[in-house]
Amino acid sequence: MTRTAAALVIGNELLTGKIQEANVAFLAKELFALGISLRRVVMCSDEADVIAEDLNQLRARHDIVFTSGGVGPTHDDLTIPAIAQAFARPLVRDPVLERMIREHFGARTTEGHLRMAELPEGAELVANDRITWPVLRVDNVFVMPGVPEIFRLKFELVRAHLGRDVPFVSRAIYTRCDEGEIAELLERVERAFPGVAIGSYPRIGDPEYTVKLTFDGRDDAQVREALEACLRELPPEKVVRAER
Repeated sequence: MTRTAAALVIGNELLTGKIQEANVAFLAKELFALGISLRRVVMCSDEADVIAEDLNQLRARHDIVFTSGGVGPTHDDLTIPAIAQAFARPLVRDPVLERMIREHFGARTTEGHLRMAELPEGAELVANDRITWPVLRVDNVFVMPGVPEIFRLKFELVRAHLGRDVPFVSRAIYTRCDEGEIAELLERVERAFPGVAIGSYPRIGDPEYTVKLTFDGRDDAQVREALEACLRELPPEKVVRAER
């Protein structure tokens, strides 16, 4: 069966539009390549009770959960305490993290910095020789930073722990159709190929095409057959190109 994933994106700055969220698209693409289905994304405020409640719902219903944001040293970085609350575990100071923080900041080390060494009891630190600053894992929850550059770097640590399922295959047709004229065709083809998910995405103002059709699934032959079934019924003059 397909493993499922969810993401909990945390931060008042996202909900007020001060910062544009940039991690979900990256995460979705990476999980798709690993054959893991990202099923739900929740964005919430920097409130421990809200984070804990949302996290408990997501981790109960998905195989893997990623959090993003709220892991720094400031007063509004509440992700770690909220995760401890969600799991009903005390926060404990990890000696390895404390040493790393003191070595990094030296004489400038503050209690704010040391807050980043406090983890839910029993949590695992995921690191390797190349990326020594770890990712926190609590059961099926991976705790990720919100800064996109660091999120991408840390995902390299997580990837090895996720493993790889049968990867998804994705193919596409670019057309000059409008969605209304091809809706019945797409419904028919998707019924004929239940293992293939067909998506229809209009493009406004693009001189090349108006609608992109995608065909996603695990069985390469089925995905290709679904694409070819659509191609046979689309007016040739309205097909821009196909990614077979």
